[in-house]
Amino acid sequence: MPTLNDIRSTFLNFFEKQGHQIVPSSPLVPRNDPTLMFVNSGMVQFKNLFTGVETRDYNRATTAQKCVRAGGKHNDLDNVGYTARHHTFFEMMGNFSFGNYFKEEAITYAWELLTQGFGIPAERLLVTVYHTDDEAANLWKKIAGLPDERIIRIPTADNFWQMGPTGPCGPCTEIFYDHGDHIWGGPPGSPEEDGDRFIEIWNVVFMQNEQFEDGSMVPLDMQSIDTGMGLERIGALLQGKHDNYDTDLMRSLIEASADVSHSDPDGPGKTHHRVIADHLRSTSFLIADGVMPSNDGRGYVLRRIMRRAMRHAHLLGAKDPMMYKLVPALVRQMGAAYPELGRAQALITETLELEETRFKQTLERGLKLLDDELTGLAEGAALPGAAAFKLYDTFGFPLDLTQDALREKGRSVDTEGFDSAMAEQKAKARAAWSGSGEAADATVWFDVADTAGTTDFLGYDTETAEGQIVALVQDGARVDTAAEGQTVQIALNQTPFYAESGGQVGDTGLIRTESGTARVTDTRKTAGVFTHTAIVEKGSLNKGQSAVLEVDHARRTSIRANHSATHLLHEALRNALGDHVAQRGSLNAADRLRFDFSHAKALSAEELAQVEAEINTYIRQNDPVETRIMTPDDARAIGAQALFGEKYGDEVRVVSMGRADTGKGGDGQTYSIELCGGTHVRQTGDIGACVILGDSASSAGVRRIEALTGAEALAYLRAQDLRLAAVADALKAPAAEVSDRVRALMDERKALANEVAQLRRELAMSGGGKAEPQAEDVNGTAFLAQVLTGVTGKDLPALIDAHKERMGSGAVLLIADDGGKVAVAAGVTKDKVETVSAVDLVKAAVAELGGKGGGGRADMAQGGAKDATNADAAIKAAKAVIGG
Repeated sequence: MPTLNDIRSTFLNFFEKQGHQIVPSSPLVPRNDPTLMFVNSGMVQFKNLFTGVETRDYNRATTAQKCVRAGGKHNDLDNVGYTARHHTFFEMMGNFSFGNYFKEEAITYAWELLTQGFGIPAERLLVTVYHTDDEAANLWKKIAGLPDERIIRIPTADNFWQMGPTGPCGPCTEIFYDHGDHIWGGPPGSPEEDGDRFIEIWNVVFMQNEQFEDGSMVPLDMQSIDTGMGLERIGALLQGKHDNYDTDLMRSLIEASADVSHSDPDGPGKTHHRVIADHLRSTSFLIADGVMPSNDGRGYVLRRIMRRAMRHAHLLGAKDPMMYKLVPALVRQMGAAYPELGRAQALITETLELEETRFKQTLERGLKLLDDELTGLAEGAALPGAAAFKLYDTFGFPLDLTQDALREKGRSVDTEGFDSAMAEQKAKARAAWSGSGEAADATVWFDVADTAGTTDFLGYDTETAEGQIVALVQDGARVDTAAEGQTVQIALNQTPFYAESGGQVGDTGLIRTESGTARVTDTRKTAGVFTHTAIVEKGSLNKGQSAVLEVDHARRTSIRANHSATHLLHEALRNALGDHVAQRGSLNAADRLRFDFSHAKALSAEELAQVEAEINTYIRQNDPVETRIMTPDDARAIGAQALFGEKYGDEVRVVSMGRADTGKGGDGQTYSIELCGGTHVRQTGDIGACVILGDSASSAGVRRIEALTGAEALAYLRAQDLRLAAVADALKAPAAEVSDRVRALMDERKALANEVAQLRRELAMSGGGKAEPQAEDVNGTAFLAQVLTGVTGKDLPALIDAHKERMGSGAVLLIADDGGKVAVAAGVTKDKVETVSAVDLVKAAVAELGGKGGGGRADMAQGGAKDATNADAAIKAAKAVIGG
């Protein structure tokens, strides 16, 4: 029986022998289609080849493309685990022709591979064609010998493919496998077509037309082929299964899930194991491709998938996080075909464990709320949309997770009510937000780009230059002149000013013309136009004038030192923590640098020290920083690190610095190699020094390091020395002994604080020098009330417990005034909580003291107030609660 790995190799090798280039799977985050959240088919990475925008050195290709469908238009999440063929992650195998071969060859290859390469009986296969595609129908007769009854003509969009409302399109032919009459279902186009007897295994698109806005079509000059065959589907067929989850790969993950959860893979938890196996693949591959869980965008979809799997792990009875324990099983199965999985294994493992640990803390509360909301609903009634939205908004339960939980109870969700609640929240958010106007202002820069062209950047090689003013903009409108004292945005045909990008802040400086001078306070870029925000300090500036441009040299020097230091920092982090470290954002300003990177836990002091020491080693080398222009492929071939999410053109800047014994890339010597469009120091020694200030969490799975370089770093170290000297002088101790002396003082302070707190409590219990407080009978309940001074709110719970123990039965109200800070606490013994609530006592007292609210349990509650002046009234109000 062939494994899924065998089938993948057979497919790729077959087409390689037919002259196709085996092209690696593209990342799941599409680089060439902003309309897609994730790659969902094999043709996505070739989209620009089909439209003619891009050309490559091959015109035949074959791939095994990893795909995710879990959001937007293509969302199979709700069905995963419950059906035989739905997945969030799947592999789409395909062969492609870019103007090379067409229908006859495509049909020939498909038939030969299926019947000879895979050995599928020809009599089990039938096909569909678009109802007017006589050519395809005749080719199936000629090549495969199929009779008319096994060539089904379909008049709907099922057999006509379109890239969009306009653009390339064409008919397609789909190949179906007949599982036999023992399974219910009819052939495609029949009333029973939704059954499972006839299963589509391959789709071949004949991209032959171009469609225009008026609906007309003309033949394409370059007619192409785009095919797709789901590996999981063909794998089930070739392994004699009718369920994708019974294939060897999926079965191995299901059994790993069962092993970790100590449960039966085919028992009552069967669906849970299927969901976990599927979601393990999608989450792991998304993390490997740089997506991290977050509250919006792709990261939110990833989090939804993760939490759905984790809820199913919870339903299996898993008390501790278990998803991360399954990663080795996945790498064993798929790591050879997708090496990025192995490279990111540590990051995937840490991210899954951290996310599941966090989610388990809220899962039980969320499910309890769900059960509470269902209480009182009629049998089978839908959960109100407002309740589903509360689960989402408060506990992070996405709608599909709630729907999944309710499916097992035979219930649904009022999705219209959910959408209404979501819309209401968004409306409130929009009302509370005041826009900056930048989006509207951007329109003018597109006009400038159209009329005057984009800006040429000269700042890699110089900080001064001459340019021509091509546009002046004030308040979003183009003007011809800017006068003294006015703020204006200036566009020039060329500039040495760097525009904010890639984490590096925009340059400042001066622009001088014959008629005036302007001080540039920021530089940005829109539509390829560099916009210099400036204040006219003298005279006036006019459109069309020539100008002398001067970047603030000192500021630029500090910025590029920080930028170069981030490159060294990136590599030092990879060496210290692992290759999973990848940049997730940065700030390179004049006074500091900030670097965000993928890592699931805080760095230890030792790790930070190691990273800082390594950076400064390469700074002291004082080697030249080299910049080369290369193709993206050549850059990656020498080991250059690319910034995830950035779009790169035909040429990229590759910045290299430092000599490393272990070597990076092709020369075996370079320490750091990165694709980068920013400005950098000439030699690493120009950075001066680097001091790491600390490490903190930026977002889930992302850490942030802040650091200083050059003069700022030295000033910080000197200030630290002065602070240490001042502390040593105050302690009358040598600097080397300061930490021990401070620790001793802190221990002494803690002991004294505990002693004082104990004395306060004893004094309060004894009546504070007055008669010991006595309880009075209120409606059959012993009630003790006391106003205390010099006692903090933290002391009250212990005093309450002491009074309750001494009384045996009754209620206690304490009001503490600690220098104007008023706290209220109440306690009720267990035998009285059915008739008296400590929460009610606190709320009544707090209201009289100028406070609001208060809360806790029936036997113990606390609240805060503004003023203890009305203590008598507060006590009286509490009595009234007891007295009914």
